[in-house]
Amino acid sequence: MEVIYTKFKDGNWVNRGFLIGPICPIYGSGCILMILFLSRFKNNFIVLFLMAIAICSILEYLTGLLMEKLFNARWWDYSDRRFNINGRICAETMIPFGVLGCLLLYVIDPIVSEYINLIPVNLFNIIAIFIIVLFVLDCILSFSIITKIKQSSKLMLKKGKIKDNTEEITKKVKEYIINYSKHGKRIMMSFPQFKVLLKKYKKKD
Repeated sequence: MEVIYTKFKDGNWVNRGFLIGPICPIYGSGCILMILFLSRFKNNFIVLFLMAIAICSILEYLTGLLMEKLFNARWWDYSDRRFNINGRICAETMIPFGVLGCLLLYVIDPIVSEYINLIPVNLFNIIAIFIIVLFVLDCILSFSIITKIKQSSKLMLKKGKIKDNTEEITKKVKEYIINYSKHGKRIMMSFPQFKVLLKKYKKKD
C-alpha cells in the first residue's frame, strides 16, 4: 500500500520499511491489533473510526520512539506538519489510518478470512511456518545492516571527524550506509527524512 502511495507521490518505486522482503511489520501489527480489539465495534462506525486512529497512532508513535532509542536516529519527522506530536505522528497520517481501519474491518478482513478458511489446516500450518522462518531471517539480516548506522555514527564521533554537527554526521552516515550495501541504499531511499540524533551521543559522553 505504501509503495503504491509513494509511487504516485514521488514517481519512484521504493520498497518501504526496514526489511529486505515485502513485509512491513508496523502495518501487519496494526492490522492484527485492530482485528483483535476492534471487531466488537463494527456496529458503530464512529467508534471504530476513532479507535482505529488511536491504535495506529499509538503504534506509530511507539515504533518511532523505539527506533530512535535503538539506533540513535530519527527515521521520519512530521514536525513541519500541523497537529503533530513530537514529530512522530500527525493528523495527516492519523485520519487515513482511521479510514483504512474501517476498510480493513468491513471489507478486507471478511474476504481474506473467507479464503483462508478454505485452506486445509495441515497446508495452512506449513505455509505459516515457512513465512515465519522467512520473516525471522529477514529481520536478522535487515537489522544487522541497520545496526551499522549506530556503529558508524559512534565511530565517526570517536575519531573526531565530526563534532557538534547533526547535519554533517547525518550526511556522512547516509553515505556510509548507501555504500555499504544495496539494502542500505534502499533504506535511505525509504526514509529520506533520516537524521542522526547527535544529542544522545553527547549525553553518553
